[in-house]
Amino acid sequence: MLNLQPDESISWMAPYAYAIVLLGFGFFLFRVFENWYADYFDRPFYRHLFVFRRLSKPQLQVLAQEIDFFQRLKKSEKRQFEHRVATFIAEKKFVGRDGFQITDRIKVLIASLACMLSFGRKNYEFALVDYILVYPGEFYSAINDRYHKGEFNPREKALVLSWKDFEEGYQITNDKRNLGIHEFMHAMQLESKSSRDLDSNRFAKQFQNILKRLTHPEIKAKLEDTQFFREYAFTNQYEFMAVLAEYFFEAPQEFQKLFPDLYTATKKMLNFRFAGY
Repeated sequence: MLNLQPDESISWMAPYAYAIVLLGFGFFLFRVFENWYADYFDRPFYRHLFVFRRLSKPQLQVLAQEIDFFQRLKKSEKRQFEHRVATFIAEKKFVGRDGFQITDRIKVLIASLACMLSFGRKNYEFALVDYILVYPGEFYSAINDRYHKGEFNPREKALVLSWKDFEEGYQITNDKRNLGIHEFMHAMQLESKSSRDLDSNRFAKQFQNILKRLTHPEIKAKLEDTQFFREYAFTNQYEFMAVLAEYFFEAPQEFQKLFPDLYTATKKMLNFRFAGY
């Protein structure tokens, strides 16, 4: 005789199945809202859910003593920044080349520049970068048969730096030159083309907005008259954006005064609302 009674081993699971469906639907609705919010307000709905990673005392001392940006953050922002730096160090592989020795100080300083650039983003981990290769000085690049101070190699997922030039870039904060910001900006640009997360979509939107503004006659005339941006910026649109980021961080007041629209678009692109920017 057939047993037509409900299987108790299945029926008791029904509430859990309903709960999973409801959770999935709730997550879907939240994603829809999150996308709407980011598109409407030009910023992510939230940047952090959990802040738990800590640096060692020597690492935190480097951060507190040598990174001016960190010193100007609010207390809660400092914890967020420390978490991000510690996460970056834990997830990237740092490799010294030509006999260069990687120390904790070097890791903290490089991670800090990357995390400063991405501090306004929810997605801050530079997913296209797995390796940080550090040379003592300029290095030969087989990509174009030239010596470089820095480069980003997306195929190898490697960001390559001359330590001499990187260190000068972060120590001299008002010369509008910062190798770390420049190269990490290239990585962020490429990520915005290959990813579909909220930050990448916002970045791509403002990137195009900036390029359109550069075609305006008054902007073009002012760029020529002031010669504010160094000549290398006009190599191509990608180098312009990398140089733009350097100027945003190292000459924010002058940048905002001369080109307020470009400054505002850059600020929106990076969602940068910290330390007086």
